[in-house]
Amino acid sequence: MSLYLARLTLSHFRSHRRVALDLDARPVALYGPNGAGKTNLLEAVSLFSPGRGMRRASAQDIARRPEALGWKVTGDLVTPGTRHDVAFTSEGGAPRAVRIDDKVAAQVALGRLARVLWLVPAMDRLWIEGAEGRRRFLDRMALSFFPAHGEASLDYEKAMRDRNRLLKDQVRDPGWYRALEAQMARTGTAIHVSRQATLVRIEAAQAGAETAFPTAGLTLTQTEGEMPATEEDLRVALEEGRARDLAAGRTLVGPHRADLYGVFAAKGVPAADSSTGEQKALLISLILANARALAEEIGAAPILLLDEVAAHLDAGRRASLYDEIAALGAQAWMTGTGPELFEDLGDRAQRVAVAEEEGVSKVVPQ
Repeated sequence: MSLYLARLTLSHFRSHRRVALDLDARPVALYGPNGAGKTNLLEAVSLFSPGRGMRRASAQDIARRPEALGWKVTGDLVTPGTRHDVAFTSEGGAPRAVRIDDKVAAQVALGRLARVLWLVPAMDRLWIEGAEGRRRFLDRMALSFFPAHGEASLDYEKAMRDRNRLLKDQVRDPGWYRALEAQMARTGTAIHVSRQATLVRIEAAQAGAETAFPTAGLTLTQTEGEMPATEEDLRVALEEGRARDLAAGRTLVGPHRADLYGVFAAKGVPAADSSTGEQKALLISLILANARALAEEIGAAPILLLDEVAAHLDAGRRASLYDEIAALGAQAWMTGTGPELFEDLGDRAQRVAVAEEEGVSKVVPQ
């Protein structure tokens, strides 16, 4: 069984005025010069998962300029056992609206239909940037296994914002905090459990695979102290930490203080201290492990978005990556500057040329 987009259409999306692609389940090789609009196509596909897409852009930022007429993305999404018509629209800078099979739907509903994983050049700094980026990376993996993880995260963030507002206003009445802390304890514990379960799945998927990419050892840590083990422990920690949090003006305990520590397993070297090439290889390894674990769990490989991944690999590793993607049966959308980067795929992929003419992206299936 497969999970893939059988048709993708774009209207006034970024640099694209109009795009209509009919596709099969094979990988999609997008090639063309820098700035032609290849990554914009990947961003459109990334909307088929919960959240704001791989660029985390607002609906207004996505609209093609200078027209700013609003934009639309539609897709015929093939999932194991069924198909769904999915549409995203935004008019006049309004928030993105989602429709599934012509019915209004919440973005979190997408997590029950599709699994979309991505790797983009901005993520190359994952191991050396701040903890927030690593938490987001881990949460994307967790969301792929546990669709409810997204709802728990939204609920936790909302309750924490409300609690932080009380802290900044120096509100000391315990009655204002109890309900918020109970919600944070419930959802925060669910977030932590999902993250831990995700790391177990990733570790197993890495251990059980023969691959040209290195294994990453992953550990979930906290900025300071330890994450309370149970919902009640977290509730008590929040209650007992109010005085400290009042002084800081923010909440200092909970899953929002987590960090993801990575190690280049074969060398025992922290990922942050590994070479640039090794850090990239570790990221690819994790994406592939995530995809393998999902394929085993749900019976279909996720859709993969790999932006400029071929340009950063030598010929041997590039061929190995293509072999692994083909073995997974994943519809992997990959970008590169020229068709020669995808020669090793042969007829295992479908190819699309992307060019830019007078500020408008042109998409031509080959």
